[in-house]
Amino acid sequence: MLRTSGFVHFTIPVKDLDRSEDFYTKILGLKKLRRNRHMIFMESDGVCFVLTHSENPIDPNPGDQHDIHTAFRVTSEEYDRAKQFLASHGVRIFKEEDRSTGTFHGRSAYFHDPDRNVIEIIDLVRGPIGDHED
Repeated sequence: MLRTSGFVHFTIPVKDLDRSEDFYTKILGLKKLRRNRHMIFMESDGVCFVLTHSENPIDPNPGDQHDIHTAFRVTSEEYDRAKQFLASHGVRIFKEEDRSTGTFHGRSAYFHDPDRNVIEIIDLVRGPIGDHED
């Protein structure tokens, strides 16, 4: 078995780097660390991710499915403000839930980035918790 010692980054595929940079910095308020010809290195509260240009089709969740998504944690106050902010910028929340069972408990809202990648914001009140079945 491998013994990893932490998390370095994850990658989100995008078609248009300029459009994605605007969305992730101006709408989600995340920090751009640096950019090269085909990647933008981003950061959210110490966790890094990379927006990477992809020529392949990007729609892992046809319609409003949300099995494949990226979740960002927000405070309770920010959750309510964020929903209003997203709506005022034409970003449609296609699903909301308030989970009190499962691995992560809290209020969640799901929406698409410009490439239809699903983004979740969650007001996390508990999680992750031990082994269980859902």
